Amino acid sequence: MTIIKGKLYLIPTTLGDNEPLEVLPISVKKTIEETNVYIVENEKTARRFIKKINSGKSQSSLKIFILNKYTDPNLIPEFLDPCEKGINVGLLSEAGCPGIADPGAEVVKMAHQNNIKVVPLVGPSSILMALMSSGMNGQSFAFNGYLPINKDERKKEIKRLERISFEHNQSQIFIETPYRNNKLLEDLCNTLEPNTSICVACDITLPTEFIKTQTANEWKKNIVDLHKRPTIFIIHKN
Repeated sequence: MTIIKGKLYLIPTTLGDNEPLEVLPISVKKTIEETNVYIVENEKTARRFIKKINSGKSQSSLKIFILNKYTDPNLIPEFLDPCEKGINVGLLSEAGCPGIADPGAEVVKMAHQNNIKVVPLVGPSSILMALMSSGMNGQSFAFNGYLPINKDERKKEIKRLERISFEHNQSQIFIETPYRNNKLLEDLCNTLEPNTSICVACDITLPTEFIKTQTANEWKKNIVDLHKRPTIFIIHKN
């Protein structure tokens, strides 16, 4: 008898401490109600999220695999063993969509290699939502992750991204560790050309949401406190 393999569901989470069903579709709730095996970055926050979605689900029934920077790469293939036995597995990110600026991409890659069906569910992506609301080029864009910490290297990288943006008419997206957000905005203002546009998208989907696009020169005149607030930065030079 041939066993039909389970599916790997890519389950988005909220971008902050708000009610999940305010920003997530009913398909996420249904999937969590029917799934008991999960791959997550942090067990505590994952269990809290699952409980918020379905308070009646037994926590003791959950099987949790941990996937973060401390995970032994040799153990990752075992995370998909339940799928080989016909059991569905849910992949959860700490915030937003699994596989986007997220270690879950490695699991998704392995699922494809093992002919396990991958099912992405609709949910908030801070990167895409920032781009949507930036007024910048959504036809051509690049996500660059984190910029260098070293001051000289960071300045060089900012100028490089600005040049690429101008030459290719391409929006350049990046993030920063939240406690360094204010310093990054300051560096952008002092390094970019005065007329280069900067979008700051902060606390997306939360009551404190702040999204604004203006030139580097204009940002110098408008101080905003981004300290310890999840923020997406986008630049574009016309």
